[in-house]
Amino acid sequence: MEVSWEQSVTDSINTIYLLFSAYLVFVMQLGFAMLCAGSVRAKNAMNIMLTNVVDAVVGSISYYLFGFAFAFGVGSSSSNPFIGTTFFALKDIPNTTYDYNFFLFQWAFAIAVAGITSGSIAERTQFTAYLVFSFFLTGFVYPVVAHWVWSSNGWLSASSSELLFGSGAIDFAGSGVVHMLGGIAGLWGSFIEGPRVGRFDAFGKPMPMRGHNATLVVLGTFLLWFGWFGFNPGSFDKILVAYPNTTDQGNWTAIGRTAVTTTLAGSTAGITTLFGRRLLVGHWDALDVCNGVLGGFVAITSGCAVVEPWAAIVCGFCSAWVLIGLNILALKLQFDDPLEATQLHGGCGAWGLIFTGLFAKEEFVIQAYESGESGVVRPYGLLMGGGWGLIGCQVVQVLVIVLWVSLTMGPLFYALHKLRILRISIDEEVAGLDISSHGGYAYVAHPEDDQPRFYADYMRLQAQNQS
Repeated sequence: MEVSWEQSVTDSINTIYLLFSAYLVFVMQLGFAMLCAGSVRAKNAMNIMLTNVVDAVVGSISYYLFGFAFAFGVGSSSSNPFIGTTFFALKDIPNTTYDYNFFLFQWAFAIAVAGITSGSIAERTQFTAYLVFSFFLTGFVYPVVAHWVWSSNGWLSASSSELLFGSGAIDFAGSGVVHMLGGIAGLWGSFIEGPRVGRFDAFGKPMPMRGHNATLVVLGTFLLWFGWFGFNPGSFDKILVAYPNTTDQGNWTAIGRTAVTTTLAGSTAGITTLFGRRLLVGHWDALDVCNGVLGGFVAITSGCAVVEPWAAIVCGFCSAWVLIGLNILALKLQFDDPLEATQLHGGCGAWGLIFTGLFAKEEFVIQAYESGESGVVRPYGLLMGGGWGLIGCQVVQVLVIVLWVSLTMGPLFYALHKLRILRISIDEEVAGLDISSHGGYAYVAHPEDDQPRFYADYMRLQAQNQS
């Protein structure tokens, strides 16, 4: 069947839009790398940057071979609401449903998950462990949850023909599927490994262990902000979709609104953190503000397409206090997450799911999931008068993500721990992963002059200690 030139132009523009969004999301890998590098001590900078590269390259192979199939594969005769069963190694792609551009966009999401988890276990993890968990997380754990929520066959999906509670869970761009999942995985990794050497004294008092470069943290934050304009608005997949019964509205309208809600949530969270931390610690802290901004982005990611701009401000304000509160709790429990990834992505991601169940607007839900069709009725936010269907699904999603990740990543990290390939030795940790595992420091002029400068010096000291 011959395709009209109008349809060809529409398809081309939609393809370009999705590919450009994928490129923006991939830029977030650079943002993660800069943020992580600046947040750790200088003696571990090369290690954390290499792990970010490994997350991307290992995740690419894993997602190509298995991940995409588990997330979006469909059976020829029957659908599986738990896991996909076709499209392994992109077999039968492209087809009438998916094309290569859709795979690339979803791949960019998948490799971001492993980057989140890497931050939680930074500065004390063997490099082999990164390879193992990155492959498993990107190729299996994440795709299964993506199938539940984003595949049209998923049992939690808001696009399914059989909607849970008549609604399905709304996680438009992944507060739960991406961020909360990565944060909970990081929780288990950090818990099983234990705190870094010197993070808490003998009485359990937290000791300062700040990152070495605020410039890299701020740079990483702005790169992530930039990438989020592909992450959230790009999740519409298509831009040229006109809404019926209107003359000037379509996905292009909703995409613009989504970018606005994303910006407002992050900005509100940042300024709330700025003054909140000022009241708590007595000074203006740039690094805390950067994490606050990112917490706002994480929270709004679920409902970015289905809430009003004013609701995004509420989302950002609350997410800042969620992050501040969880950071205080983490210190009291002697939980050590160098990047605050568990608190930021796990905590703010969970809040984002609940927020969507409270504030989603019916009109926007229909636009996002029914292309604005008139006469369609769907559950929406509880506080907006939409009943308990949506909020029920959101709570279910929070619970099943915690359960699924705990049943998969928890045993994996524990097995790596028992096999002695999870945590490095105390001597290696004190010397720094750069010199002990990667042959030298990331910087020529290293501020910690009491440490060996070259790998040969490190090995000489090791030999002396053993003798």
